[in-house]
Amino acid sequence: MEIKELKEQLYALQKKMAAYSHALGLLSYDGETTAPSATVENREVTMAILNEESYKLTTSKKTIELLEELDRRKEELNEQEKRMVYLLLKNQRDMQKVPMDEYIAFQSLLVQSGAVWHEAKEKNDWKIFEPYLEQIFTTIKKFAGYLDPSKDPYDYWLNEFEDGTSRAMLDEFFEKLRSHIVPLLKKIESKPQVDDSMRYGHFDVHKQEELSEYLMELEGLDLSHVGISTTEHPFTTSLGSHLDERITTHYQENDFASSMFSVIHEGGHALYDTGSRKEYAFTVLDGGVSMGIHESQSRFYENIIGRSKEFCEYVFPKLKELFPEHMDKYTANDFYLAMNKAEPSLIRTEADELTYALHIMVRYEIEKKVMAGEMKVSEIPCEWNRLYKEYLGVDVPNDKEGCLQDTHWSGGAIGYFPSYALGSAYGAQFLSKMKESVDVDKCVKEGNFKPINDWNKEHIWQFGCLYKPGELFEKAAGDKFNADYFIKYLEDKYTEIYKL
Repeated sequence: MEIKELKEQLYALQKKMAAYSHALGLLSYDGETTAPSATVENREVTMAILNEESYKLTTSKKTIELLEELDRRKEELNEQEKRMVYLLLKNQRDMQKVPMDEYIAFQSLLVQSGAVWHEAKEKNDWKIFEPYLEQIFTTIKKFAGYLDPSKDPYDYWLNEFEDGTSRAMLDEFFEKLRSHIVPLLKKIESKPQVDDSMRYGHFDVHKQEELSEYLMELEGLDLSHVGISTTEHPFTTSLGSHLDERITTHYQENDFASSMFSVIHEGGHALYDTGSRKEYAFTVLDGGVSMGIHESQSRFYENIIGRSKEFCEYVFPKLKELFPEHMDKYTANDFYLAMNKAEPSLIRTEADELTYALHIMVRYEIEKKVMAGEMKVSEIPCEWNRLYKEYLGVDVPNDKEGCLQDTHWSGGAIGYFPSYALGSAYGAQFLSKMKESVDVDKCVKEGNFKPINDWNKEHIWQFGCLYKPGELFEKAAGDKFNADYFIKYLEDKYTEIYKL
């Protein structure tokens, strides 16, 4: 067969895969946002059928023959097409290793688990979620055995979320962070605490929605391709391709900052996805390459940009316009200080930059123990509470504010959490490189995100999944990953804020 015809089949295959992804993504997004609570069974049946068809497409004889023929003739492919074939073959070979009935059953389990997690959190009832999480841990350990029996199961999944990571690498990374964060936090605790009262009061939800749209436009999102909705736990998803991106938030009437920074964070994810090259739409190269690189973008915009003095000064007039009665008694500096108050807390998504990694360490330690068989799923609440006391010095009053606060485990994302901390550290190193050619502070002070976004698009976004995460990181940062950039960033910022 002519190589031209093989390439046409390659792109047609990917477009069909993207169509299944689009349909499944829409159903999942609907279930997390606007779907009535009793529609789970209907959605589960539809998604099971679509997942089965997607599985058959990926593992069919025709697909296998096409990909293997292209792999044999890869010298006739360009760089992008070689990467497509590599990723598709890897996915196809992985899918073949997992029995179809078990794969479909797991997808159905995740649909059920997501619905039960919502109920469990609302009712503060760990016991109704526990059996589902038990099945999830059991299944992903089993799947790791199918996929790479030579590798420790947790190492396998850590590497799937962020290529190149392992328990050994993360143990060293987290220990390095802990050795600097804990002493810095102790110094801060000896100082007068920052007053963050300005973030609390009554903030009309409709006004918060106006703020969300303002922030999305300021951040540089194309609202003709990016939509927003509400959910219990904010997330971002691409529906089929980067041409249709959805972010979510959760409005709290007594705290405008909760949604504000959620929108900026999810907006960072959306910028990354929608920044892929146009020709990558409906291919496996579309969108972000890894969760660590993805989180580097979301947390870069949320924290490095969004919690900077320059950003707070620029945005504060908008807050005064939307919430005049509350904001008139405060200044832009009050806003900056309140948004950067460093204080151990219960909720990861509300945590400050300094203590955030400690929240991730709790989850990482728990996942490690359960995956190694050193702890039962039923023991998670007790261990969660113990670690929060040890790492953050806080008492957990209930499971809703403790081990039920995150949605990730209900979706089978075991091994995902370390990506948040890695992403924060990646972002600080990207900032250092960006500042060599972009006056970041000046841009933010003027509300001009274009030079910042252009740098990220040129060095990160446009490439989608063309390169491995480590390759992409080194191309963008100009060096290997080094957590010292993040540590210096934190120490410099909080030393100035707290006059240490």
